[in-house]
Amino acid sequence: MHLRRNVVIVIAYILLTVLCGTITIPPSRAYAQPIIEWSKTIGGWDWDVAYSVQQTDDGGYILVGYTWSSGAGVDDVYLVKTDNNGREQWSKTFGGPYNDTGFDVQQTMDGGYVIVGGTTSFDTGDYDVYLIKTSSNGNEVWTKTFGDPDDDNYGYSVQQTTDGGYIIAGEAWLSDTDEYDVYIIKTDSEGEKEWGFLGGGSGDDGGYSVQQTTDGGYIIAGYTDSFGVGFYDVYLVKTDSNGEREWQKTFGGPEDDGCMFVQQTSDGGYIIVGYSCSFSEGDYDVYLVKTDSNGNEEWSKTFGDTGDDFGHSVQETYDGGFVIVGDSNSFNGGDYYYDVYLIKTDSIGEEEWSETFGYSDDDTGWSVKQTTDGGYIIAAETWDPNVDDVDVYLIKVKMEKPEAEPEADGNGGFVIPGFPQNTITIGLLVIAFALWFMKRKP
Repeated sequence: MHLRRNVVIVIAYILLTVLCGTITIPPSRAYAQPIIEWSKTIGGWDWDVAYSVQQTDDGGYILVGYTWSSGAGVDDVYLVKTDNNGREQWSKTFGGPYNDTGFDVQQTMDGGYVIVGGTTSFDTGDYDVYLIKTSSNGNEVWTKTFGDPDDDNYGYSVQQTTDGGYIIAGEAWLSDTDEYDVYIIKTDSEGEKEWGFLGGGSGDDGGYSVQQTTDGGYIIAGYTDSFGVGFYDVYLVKTDSNGEREWQKTFGGPEDDGCMFVQQTSDGGYIIVGYSCSFSEGDYDVYLVKTDSNGNEEWSKTFGDTGDDFGHSVQETYDGGFVIVGDSNSFNGGDYYYDVYLIKTDSIGEEEWSETFGYSDDDTGWSVKQTTDGGYIIAAETWDPNVDDVDVYLIKVKMEKPEAEPEADGNGGFVIPGFPQNTITIGLLVIAFALWFMKRKP
């Protein structure tokens, strides 16, 4: 009887060991590296750049930047619409005989587009904020310029507001002080200015990104050397719906730090991306900062290596993490040239994966958005030094999938790949039998 009991125990022990050695539940998902689904270069014989991209209601993409290849002036605002595979459907240029650039584009409630940038063709001084509204086919509906005749004024970010108007963030160079200030403009639905203000202190301050917040106010991010602890610091400002400042925060260290993009997150806080020299492994690193709803830092992360690494755009993803795009020369084998740098993190900023894309020379990622299929669309630029030509570089990245993710067995359980179905159930029954058998009296 003792011999038979010992045999059962040994069999149960061996089976349990095999099961435990075979079934490994990872503490977190391991993701495969992202794969380019497709990429396109767009442009003509001269320089063409896209700074902003957004997926449109029809599943395609809208891009804005500038072109030297076509248009009426030295460079013109360049608006390009593609289908969902990146094939160009149409393109438009806006501007006059001089310099005109588009920095940001958004599809509007009526299916058209709003663009913000800068112009020297229609300015009252040297440079003015340039706001353009188009139809769904890219035809101009109206244009507006904003600025003081004695100053230079730039618009970098635009968003349609809940009242149908527009909020713009940029910077203004003030001739009387020889300094830059944050420049914020609110317009109505026809582009008529409702209010505006200059923000900052005694040094240089600029706004690169603005978004309307869920309370109807606005969050603005950029740089400052008026406040903070370093040469330049990340500058985050929250206003109410009338542009009255509620609070401001700075982030960074003793060196050069700045912000390129801000987004309100699903928890009511904010995610900021930019660059840091204060906390970098090389000269600069990508700098990611998460704050609560009052702008207090919850955590910050840097990404990069011994070279220069910059973050230009960030978005919260469907899984609660974040995707970042910028550029880097840390991972291209020691070459000086930059590559597009794409980073995916979890909800607390821990890197899940990163990848670089590009050709043999300079490539820079300016804007990233998650697409409806879970992948990512990137607006970038690529430079060919052989002909001294820059083209728009549009990249679609496939949705990442967990490696060796357990498959559903259809019965509320799961199947371990390579392990026979029902083995777990049989093993547990054998173990239960062995335990029952051991309790029996000899």
